[in-house]
Amino acid sequence: MTNEFDVEIIERDDRSALFVVRGLTPAFANGIRRAMVADVPTFSIDTVRFVENSSVMFDEMIGLRLGLVPLTTPLDDFEVGETVTLALDVEGPATAYSGDIETSVPEVVPADENIPIIELKENQRLEFEADAVLESGKVHAKQQGGVAVGYRHLQRIEVVGDAPEFDEQEPNILRGVIETEDGELVVTDEFDNDLTQRYPGKEVEVVDVPDTFVFDVETDGSFTVDELVLRAIESIDARAAELEEKVSV
Repeated sequence: MTNEFDVEIIERDDRSALFVVRGLTPAFANGIRRAMVADVPTFSIDTVRFVENSSVMFDEMIGLRLGLVPLTTPLDDFEVGETVTLALDVEGPATAYSGDIETSVPEVVPADENIPIIELKENQRLEFEADAVLESGKVHAKQQGGVAVGYRHLQRIEVVGDAPEFDEQEPNILRGVIETEDGELVVTDEFDNDLTQRYPGKEVEVVDVPDTFVFDVETDGSFTVDELVLRAIESIDARAAELEEKVSV
């Protein structure tokens, strides 16, 4: 892909990021979102073999809960379709947590240790083995590492004059990031998402900045937000190269 884009990071930590990309078409922005949701594979528990389940919950219900436990996913070390074996053995009275799950591969573990699986009473026990498979979100929603991926046009705020003296200003709510007339990017949390607090007594106009989008991305901990975004771009790049090759034949 030969296009060059201007990217500005507004906020970022291991699991979430807020950033602005200039030079995108709406279709390409949506393509990036879809790739982050559907193309980047994660490990997720797919098959469970129960050794003992004397809890009050059916095997199938526990299996559904286990499938939603995010697992760290070292993408460079595995191919799509490969599996990792996990196990758990907890006896009550106790609560079985995701952190109690043991794994055959130290790099593939629950991304969060404090996810409750089930509360076990006296003389109740939960023991199982499970296989986690590496698959993409297009196969099943539980394989989606991007749990909150959204985008919107960047909006520029222009002051057009003073508000009528005796008019009561209604809240004007915007969320995410705005661009001021001076080109400054401002996170809307700084003024409680209400333009009337940033521009009291002023009448403002809100316009979309052409070909410029704000992305708000959060992962489930399977990998960092940087890896999610970069892998999604690589996926689009690979598919574009494949299409170009087939069309040129």
